[in-house]
Amino acid sequence: MLKKIMICAALAAQIQAGTLDGIVVAVTDGDTLKMLTNDKREIKIRLAKIDAPEKSQAFGQASKKALSDICYKQHLHVEIETIDRYGRTVGTVTCKGIEANLEQIKNGMAWVYVKYTKDQKYIEAEKKAKEEKAGLWKEPTATPPWEFRRNAHTLSEQPKS
Repeated sequence: MLKKIMICAALAAQIQAGTLDGIVVAVTDGDTLKMLTNDKREIKIRLAKIDAPEKSQAFGQASKKALSDICYKQHLHVEIETIDRYGRTVGTVTCKGIEANLEQIKNGMAWVYVKYTKDQKYIEAEKKAKEEKAGLWKEPTATPPWEFRRNAHTLSEQPKS
């Protein structure tokens, strides 16, 4: 019990400090990964400022692979912004000296999540990716994931015939 309390206290201190360090042990999708902290705690990390396609959506698997190429089995550093309503730690992730959040935008593997950021660096990177038709921007009718999720939710609520 004392060991659990000490681990929780250490984790709380890291989160209070605003950063986490560890190794990426899984990539869930293009904007979410799991890390193992230096003290062996597994934490789900949601990349801040971006929203990647859902796995079942066009470019969903490509987005996941792109994030894996940057971060999987790599040391990461997280600048924590918040904890979201799902209990995920939300922050800016750096792997191999690359800001993964921004890289996903530059490569056309995610949208800027304008609901949660007005960061001009991200907005400009998305604009450039669109102009270059990078990644998902090759599709003229690319659907933002927040619309895809809303449409999927609406369809699931319709009565079965």
